[in-house]
Amino acid sequence: MNKPEVVMIGLGYIGLPTAALIAQNSTQVHGVDINQKVVDTINEGKIHIVEPELDIAVAEAVKNGYLKAATTPVEASTYLIVVPTPFKAKNEPDISFVEAATKAIIPLLKEDDLYIIESTSPIGTTEKMKDLIYSERPELKDKLHIAYCPERVLPGNVMYELVHNDRVIGGVDEKATEKAIAFYTQFIKGDLHKTNARTAEMCKLVENSSRDVQIAFANELSLICDKADINVWELIELANKHPRVNILQPGCGVGGHCIAVDPYFIVADYPMESKIIGTAREINNYKSFWCAEKVNTTKLAFELKHGRKPSIAIMGLAFKPNIDDLRESPAKYIAQKVLQNANNEEYYIVEPNIQSHTVFKLTNYKEAVEKADIIVFLVAHKEFKSLELGDDKVVLDFCGINR
Repeated sequence: MNKPEVVMIGLGYIGLPTAALIAQNSTQVHGVDINQKVVDTINEGKIHIVEPELDIAVAEAVKNGYLKAATTPVEASTYLIVVPTPFKAKNEPDISFVEAATKAIIPLLKEDDLYIIESTSPIGTTEKMKDLIYSERPELKDKLHIAYCPERVLPGNVMYELVHNDRVIGGVDEKATEKAIAFYTQFIKGDLHKTNARTAEMCKLVENSSRDVQIAFANELSLICDKADINVWELIELANKHPRVNILQPGCGVGGHCIAVDPYFIVADYPMESKIIGTAREINNYKSFWCAEKVNTTKLAFELKHGRKPSIAIMGLAFKPNIDDLRESPAKYIAQKVLQNANNEEYYIVEPNIQSHTVFKLTNYKEAVEKADIIVFLVAHKEFKSLELGDDKVVLDFCGINR
């Protein structure tokens, strides 16, 4: 492999597809991940996550010599930071991974290099990293191009959306913005919108907070309709006949490493101002707790009626349909919560998109439905929609399988 043009730090659900896309465009990419197993897998031309078309892209890039993975960075001209930004106590964002990734490349930086953060970050993170870089490399002050550019992709369609979705790109100065625009223009067909780093950081947080608020409205409706004995799915369908109403569908909560997380980046820094955003998070978190309680009460009702313990199928663990991603999954939380209250019932845990799990013993979805007395639909996976359920089954549908 020739000297890489791009170093990609973080080879997860966004980093690896982005690295593969860049490499597909005949650009040398050096991918970095702290997990040696992930590195070895990629260097074999294979992938460690489920994402349509990604396996083909990685295999092609590795075979053609445009993508190589390692556990440490090397010198390049462009550095992309695509690492997790988890939370500390009290839902405070933790940018330590971004900081560690930045520190790892500081010795490698040279004049005119491009440094871009793609990780979801609190407002001001890009400026903090700029200050960190220049504090350790003062001779490079104002000679680097530092920018922020968040992704906007949907798991399950990442390879298409990376290319075709618009992007918001904000540099710490106008030159950095232009340099980042020129870089992404090589790979992206969507429009590239210029702004500053702080606005780009906020834009990412606002996009997902907006969706969280809309989902919270739907989930709150589902709670009200349950008490009012109204079919929430029918209600929303009818309300959406109004030309200016577009209510989303309720679920068992909100998951994933975006919508369930990003609002806290705003709430943590602006607690007094973010009332609606904070309340939406509370509603969506409560919906998962409510679903778990609903399963427990249904279980007890079955036992009282039939004089025996029920068998229960928990259908789905991923945070959304037809993917293998369990990050921040409300379904996984509900399964854990229900199992904590287990009392000699038989449980069948189903997730058709993964082969095994370190905590849950998985069961084939057809077998689970056949054996279970109570069927709890948490995720609307495509496999579940064609199931025929007997009249003797008690069905709890939290994701609109039969709507």
